Amino acid sequence: MSDETQSLPALKKLGYATGHFLNDLCASMWFTYLLVFYHSVLGFQNTNAGLLLLIGQIADAICTPLIGYESDKSSGCGNYGRRKTWHLVGTLSVVLSFAFIFNQCLGCDGLTPQWASLVYFAPFIVIFQFGWAATQISHLSLIPELVACEHAKVELTAYRYAFTVIANIAVYAVAYLLFHVQAGEDDDPLSGTLGPVDIPIFRNLSFIVLGIGAVFSIIFHLSTTEKRSEAGRRAEDEEEEDEDEEEGENRPLLPRTGSSSYLLQWKCWLRQPSFYQVALLYMSTRLIVNLSQTYISMYLLNTLGLHKKFIATIPLVMYVSGFLFSFIMKPLSKFIGKSMTYFVGLLLIMAFSYWALLDVQMGQAVYAAAALLGAGSATILVISLAMTAELIGDQTQSGAFVYGAMSFTDKLANGVAVMVIQALHPCHTVACCSACVWFYHYIMVIVTGGVAAMAALALCSILIWPIQIRPRFVTINGEDAVRVN
Repeated sequence: MSDETQSLPALKKLGYATGHFLNDLCASMWFTYLLVFYHSVLGFQNTNAGLLLLIGQIADAICTPLIGYESDKSSGCGNYGRRKTWHLVGTLSVVLSFAFIFNQCLGCDGLTPQWASLVYFAPFIVIFQFGWAATQISHLSLIPELVACEHAKVELTAYRYAFTVIANIAVYAVAYLLFHVQAGEDDDPLSGTLGPVDIPIFRNLSFIVLGIGAVFSIIFHLSTTEKRSEAGRRAEDEEEEDEDEEEGENRPLLPRTGSSSYLLQWKCWLRQPSFYQVALLYMSTRLIVNLSQTYISMYLLNTLGLHKKFIATIPLVMYVSGFLFSFIMKPLSKFIGKSMTYFVGLLLIMAFSYWALLDVQMGQAVYAAAALLGAGSATILVISLAMTAELIGDQTQSGAFVYGAMSFTDKLANGVAVMVIQALHPCHTVACCSACVWFYHYIMVIVTGGVAAMAALALCSILIWPIQIRPRFVTINGEDAVRVN
């Protein structure tokens, strides 16, 4: 394999990493502020706010594997590349729909029934999640096609996550500035609580997010060149030979020397034990990261009783710590391996969980606890993505399906988990009662420490049965499936 395939120049790595920046900006707002916006700002009931998030997660879960399958099959638009074509479609869908989600519905007022508002917001959420899934899967699928070395994949994933952290920092920094400006103009003693007066803040934040993200998406498309996969080149070579050869006479009985001995299609992946091991690990990782991000705002406002500006500053601390920790992730994974690096991240998350459990009123210590959670979340997220790339290996022809299937499990699990939590909420009003103080306290403990225990079990299975492809029913050079023992 050539050196060019082994690594990428630094500018190419940076160019690739910018391709998910718009998604990261929107995801930061989606998971951190969606429930807060619809429940505390627009006044939706807990179950209705959770239903909107569930609709989005189900749409994402359904779209993700389908887009992955189609992305593997399609050839792209001309010479633009199949991954970049889907990335462009996803980017346009996100840009056209996201601003409507964080704004009051057109023509609505205080007398508009909530079911009408739900009907209004649902189509925009579905379009946004389709676009988000298309961008995510196409961007992830480029990793094993751009680089082949395992450490290079970890490095490229770390670059990608570094931009994820920068995106989250940007969202929370802008949110803090918007809240700060509002606080300077408002003399109301109740200005520390969220309400309809904060609608312009979230609307302006969504416009800023879309503007910044669109610029970085343009940079990605101009700087990243998609290469044709080995499977695509082999398919073209075989088509040319079939045209020149008489039907069935000169076709070789054995695979060509130097080519991959088998190609896994989507049905073959479903027979791989490692596929389910990595899927469980990835789902657990996303549950920790996304649920903690979703409920940290409720925890800060209702359990700790902090000013609303803290829903920007504490997540900011989390992602700054994650950003700083990402710099030592590559040397750490080289020194102790990916599995043990993931375990280090779990230890940091469990430390936050026990701290939150024992210290009911953290006070200023919440900054240190948030730093632990941020560093741990960054570690497990990067390593779980690197393990997924390791699972795919040189099977890049079906890489998008694998990423789509992994994302399917995490999106569906997140949506169901949020809906269950919202249905169990003890308060049925917009204002938080005394019972919800303890409710969000235990939710933060469970979604970090409890799910971390499940992730540890998935990690143990990988340590016992390492990630590898066990050929049983596979495809030889694009021909019909055969059994390989």
